[in-house]
Amino acid sequence: MLAKGQLFIISAPSGAGKTSLVKALLDLLPGLEVSVSYTTRPKRPSEQAGIDYNYVPIEHFQTMVKEGELLEYAEVFGNYYGTSAKLVEEQLLTGMDVILEIDWQGAQQVRKLVSDCVSIFILPPSKEVLEKRLKGRGQDADNVIARRMQEAVAEMSHYVEFDYLVVNDDFGMALNDLSSLVKSQRLKVGRASKGLPVIMDLDEGA
Repeated sequence: MLAKGQLFIISAPSGAGKTSLVKALLDLLPGLEVSVSYTTRPKRPSEQAGIDYNYVPIEHFQTMVKEGELLEYAEVFGNYYGTSAKLVEEQLLTGMDVILEIDWQGAQQVRKLVSDCVSIFILPPSKEVLEKRLKGRGQDADNVIARRMQEAVAEMSHYVEFDYLVVNDDFGMALNDLSSLVKSQRLKVGRASKGLPVIMDLDEGA
């Protein structure tokens, strides 16, 4: 019997290294994939539909919300983003473990609907390191970085709502922690025993 996959939520403030860690985790562990979200924002030239996002008109997205088709959704800077419950369920039924890269608000929504999901929050080692990483990107003006830092501090206050906490101080150690969390879920008796041959009658001689 094929075991159903495990749903993982991974959240982090901007600059904590979530995207890099998840990409490395996918390369490291087979049987793991990220759910592709829906969005109403236009596709960027470097992006691919169905790989980076599923791009839909706002009317289509609103219909999905109205019909209860989304596990979670949010508005960010005038654009909507959301996770399809049907697509996630289809992925899980193939035995794949699925990662949702969403913020703490999305995580709250998913936990209400999926009781057995596993949530992980990634933290930087300190606010100073986070600010240094944001500045090191060389992409944003000082006022934008200040706003991102404000948002990050607010996000980090919600780490207590998650099942596990990974501090991304050393990238290799943080990746190992994430990998260990995924492996530990795969070794749970209820899942690991699916498909095993019957090697003994545990009631025999009782």
